[in-house]
Amino acid sequence: MSSLQTLQTCLPLQLLTVTLVIFILTATTEIIRHRFRQRRRRLPPGPPAIPIIGNLHQIGELPHRSLWKLSRKYGPLLRVKLGFVPTVVVSSPEAARELLKTHDLHSCSRPALSIARRLSYDYADIGFSPYNDYWREVRKICALELFSVKRVQSFRYIREEEIESLVKTISHHSDSGKPVNLSEKLMSLAVAMMFRAGFGMSSRKIEEDNKRFRGFVDEGNEILRKFSAEDLFPYVGWIVDRVTGLHRRREKCFHDLDEFYEDTIRNHIQNNNQEGREDIVDVMLKIEREQLAVGDKRFTRNHIKAILMDLLVAGIDAPATVLTWGMTELIRNPRVMKKAQTEIRNRIKNEGMVKEEDLEKLEYLRMVTKETLRLHPSGAMLLPRESMSEFKICGYDIDPKTRIEVNVWAIGRDPSAWKDPEEFFPERFIKNEIDVKGQHFELLPFGGGRRSCPGINTGLSLVELGLANLLYCFDWKLPEGMTKDDVDIEEAAGISVQKKVPLQLVPVKTTIWSWGLVQTKVPRPEAKYVISDMDL
Repeated sequence: MSSLQTLQTCLPLQLLTVTLVIFILTATTEIIRHRFRQRRRRLPPGPPAIPIIGNLHQIGELPHRSLWKLSRKYGPLLRVKLGFVPTVVVSSPEAARELLKTHDLHSCSRPALSIARRLSYDYADIGFSPYNDYWREVRKICALELFSVKRVQSFRYIREEEIESLVKTISHHSDSGKPVNLSEKLMSLAVAMMFRAGFGMSSRKIEEDNKRFRGFVDEGNEILRKFSAEDLFPYVGWIVDRVTGLHRRREKCFHDLDEFYEDTIRNHIQNNNQEGREDIVDVMLKIEREQLAVGDKRFTRNHIKAILMDLLVAGIDAPATVLTWGMTELIRNPRVMKKAQTEIRNRIKNEGMVKEEDLEKLEYLRMVTKETLRLHPSGAMLLPRESMSEFKICGYDIDPKTRIEVNVWAIGRDPSAWKDPEEFFPERFIKNEIDVKGQHFELLPFGGGRRSCPGINTGLSLVELGLANLLYCFDWKLPEGMTKDDVDIEEAAGISVQKKVPLQLVPVKTTIWSWGLVQTKVPRPEAKYVISDMDL
């Protein structure tokens, strides 16, 4: 064999050897660099995780309390694993400020959640949609068309009518001297308000189908709070969801709600807004007819249904829950209730009912509302975020695709931010600029940053007006044999953290209300009530 032939034979072998050596050296270098980088990385502290389930065994029926207890041991930035999902929990104002202000853009997406995906028509809503062009456009539409100050004011007559109806109902009960299930009455108020303003239902229709409508609200909230194995254990979790029945329950909930949305939309199209008053479905149908673009898509029927799901879940349960907790804390703190009633009755005089323009006069009532939201935010934990890139919070590294939970319940009880945090003390807000609109990170009941709640004005209007009229029109007593220390404050699990045991109180009609109601048979002229809009 010639030397040329020998060279041709050996060359492929030499080339293969060199390539193999380069590959081994490169791989070894990358492994060393990765291990060195891992040693240099500083991940948030947290409890040891068990293989496969992670820290799920440490999460109880009330996750906000379980995670709060862990954060007291490991720190305000806590790292846990929910199945295979790395999760960071924020439990202090300082950490929340870094997340929602400094790193808002890095962490404002949403994780993929199977139940939310189904109920929101593949993330066509506002709450569960990932951060993208579509979400920015639909958020803008909702902020300008559905939840603007002007739109909130347009539903003022519904709020005032429904609250007056509530007061009259409670008045009839007061004649018997028996306790009223206030939790039930306040939920009915929120259902009536949202189904009239959002879905265009008549009061008679709501009264006839109240049980069915309440079922939609309760089931939607109940199923959305469930941990789906499909989300926590990729590739195999769907099997668990079918065995436990969660998949079947999710599908039934979806089809029931879809049928309801279709009936509602069909009725709106047939009636063609004959009364001349637009509700939220009317507005969205108009947007659909105008074929507005949302990102790279058109605004379609599924977008309407998805946004109606947000209204059904967040727009009803949250204000009813806050109102119930507000009355609970007031009956447990007679000094605060007396002070709030004195302010309202001195400033409203004998006018029959508190109107929306009157709320600006009631400074102490605003403090009571803030204090209620501090101790009892309707959503104890904000909807989960997902990090889109690597960043640091409080010196700790946060990896991409990390689920991030903000425990606003724990932040409202942080002793470094609040003196005597477990005490219900509205006076803490005197000469205090802290508000609830997401700019002060000690108080975040509606979230902050890009993913803050767009319906804040709608919710606050109902809470403040409802609370003012309950305190103006009635004195309140506990059932016979009970003291304020006997009032149960145990929480129930859910998207909104409701009171587990319904609030039962005895209403006593006041002379000031009874006399004033007679004087106001002729409606007063409408006055413009201005609510400052949230930062968008």
